[in-house]
Amino acid sequence: MKLAALDVGTNTVLMLVVEQGADGRLQTLADLARITRLGRGVDATGHLDHEAVARTLDAIVEFTTRAHALGAEKILTAATAALRDAKDGAEFIAQVKTRAGIDLNIISGDEEAELSYLSTKKGLNLDPTNKVLIVDIGGGSTELIRSEPGRKLDVVSLQIGSVRLTERLVHHDPPTMKEATDLRIAIDEALQTLAWEFRPDAMVGIAGTVTTLCAVALGLKTYDAAVVHGHRLSQAEVLRTIGLLCRVPLEERKKLPGIEPGRADVIFAGAAILERIMGHFGATEVIVSDQGVRWGLIWRELGVAIS
Repeated sequence: MKLAALDVGTNTVLMLVVEQGADGRLQTLADLARITRLGRGVDATGHLDHEAVARTLDAIVEFTTRAHALGAEKILTAATAALRDAKDGAEFIAQVKTRAGIDLNIISGDEEAELSYLSTKKGLNLDPTNKVLIVDIGGGSTELIRSEPGRKLDVVSLQIGSVRLTERLVHHDPPTMKEATDLRIAIDEALQTLAWEFRPDAMVGIAGTVTTLCAVALGLKTYDAAVVHGHRLSQAEVLRTIGLLCRVPLEERKKLPGIEPGRADVIFAGAAILERIMGHFGATEVIVSDQGVRWGLIWRELGVAIS
């Protein structure tokens, strides 16, 4: 069986194509990514940017064509914060159907969190007796998943993301001290709404913000998922990387080993989100996962349960 999973996020479009063998194991046939910034301006205007729409549609058509060429029997889809928030999201969905011939499903923040949980459950060798906090930092929102033995999974979606907070609060290059402080305050205020009395045994970080920070911390000139996935990124490494990002102007930031140029302008806000979450929950390290919502879609289709 060959399956494809399309994840249309606020900042990035991702497509995974896998084949399941007779032994049940999955082989990756393609793992595609493109930064299109679909959520550009949505927080301020409530509407999608025309250029961002064009870039995103082009990526979806290209990726869908590739999936079909590889023999994918089914394309699973998920669209997240940008399309949850945009008033013209339904129009975009219709354009995807016309141009790519697929139904793009807008999922809730809770469903996004559950898919991230599935990808962690199957993608990392974690101690099943541990209390685990899974953090998925996206462009428009951040999902937190609380997993404890004997307790129902607890998920929440916060309206803080790397693109959203950058557009709201960061207006200088590089960010000023006041902007850095304002970021921390906004993130802390969002975290205070949780009211979770929780100290995890392990914290897992999913999605592009965390994998990028890991790549920068490791000085990877070429991104290598095999190196990043499962790496334990210490709090000291996160703080050191934030210190670098806040000192370096955008054009120099784009050239740092490990940073995709299209993510360079929002990575500081994303890093701040990660650092404040680690502090809030007393985590001294974060286990990095290169497998997010797209993998969750695959595992759910194959019958893996949330519990």
